[in-house]
Amino acid sequence: MAVAIAVTRERREGETRCAVTPETVKKLLALGATVVVEAGTGAGCAIPDAEFAEAGATIAKDTKAALTGADVLLKVRGPTAQEASALKPGAVVVALLDAYREPETVKALAGAGASAFAMEFVPRITRAQVMDALSSQANLAGYRAVIEAAYAFGKGFPMMMTAAGTVAAAKVFVMGAGVAGLQAVATARRLGAVVTATDVRPASKEQVESLGAKFVAVEDEEFKAAETAAGYAKPMSEEYQAKQAELTASHIVKQDIVITTALIPGRPAPRLVTAAHVASMKPGSVIIDLAVDNGGNVEGVKAGEVVTTANGVKIVGWTNMPGRIAADASNLYARNLVAFLGLMVKDGALAIDLEDEILKAAVVTHGGAVVHEGVKR
Repeated sequence: MAVAIAVTRERREGETRCAVTPETVKKLLALGATVVVEAGTGAGCAIPDAEFAEAGATIAKDTKAALTGADVLLKVRGPTAQEASALKPGAVVVALLDAYREPETVKALAGAGASAFAMEFVPRITRAQVMDALSSQANLAGYRAVIEAAYAFGKGFPMMMTAAGTVAAAKVFVMGAGVAGLQAVATARRLGAVVTATDVRPASKEQVESLGAKFVAVEDEEFKAAETAAGYAKPMSEEYQAKQAELTASHIVKQDIVITTALIPGRPAPRLVTAAHVASMKPGSVIIDLAVDNGGNVEGVKAGEVVTTANGVKIVGWTNMPGRIAADASNLYARNLVAFLGLMVKDGALAIDLEDEILKAAVVTHGGAVVHEGVKR
């Protein structure tokens, strides 16, 4: 019997993305599976039920109907307790579980006997690039951050020569040159801003400069040796941190827009911008904090709000930035899921090999227990 794949409507507040598109319905069918999509699943990303049906999916009237007999449940965010309780024993769940911050979801899935895989744990190896949901979503988040900054900023981005005088280019400073940061750099450059960026990894300097931006960091001997063989940042000495903080403070005061992107898996986001930094900025300046879902990089940020400080600086704390560009975010994420499922669906049947390095890294619950070492409490 063909493996039955279900996709249910996202119920977390503010979640506009969906885990399937008409394109990926066809790809899932090509794997030999059947696909059931709950009515209204694509509402947040402009995909009507009729398009899913035309692609070959069955439309279920509600969650219970969608999950009846389902072997696999695909989600953007982790399932609700109601969804977890409706799963049949041994069902597979694949989602961005946010497993470190949502232990109750993990416990519910273990209690339901589900084999749950967290897309945020897919290893960043060559073979898994097409499944890397963190990168696909961060890329769009970096783009959208600049669009949000342009909207909140009371001036133009590019330099403009007009008969009435010259409009100066906006100065944009991106803190963190990972996937989101580099896309923010590229987007701000396309809009004509003067862009600078910083990161603690030496390799990021070349990446930033290749996009036409200037790299800002204390480039001493410690900085040159600050990256592990695996490409991660090493902890820096207090002396280096003090020098970098002084440089950052002197740079932020000159900026119109600051975009922060720093995240540490399993830990609160590091504080990059202090209240003193914010107080030093010009009235009308804008700060976009992409780490607000994890506590924020900016002192004074509030999740889901725009805070205007006493000195007229706007601190934008929109959560789920990829969800603000839901159609493209859903397209990319759904393709990540298809690639991931290709590891466990063979000839229309489930064949899960937990010795596969990708599946082994991503599995969180299996056989009624929490099995991911980093998530166990």
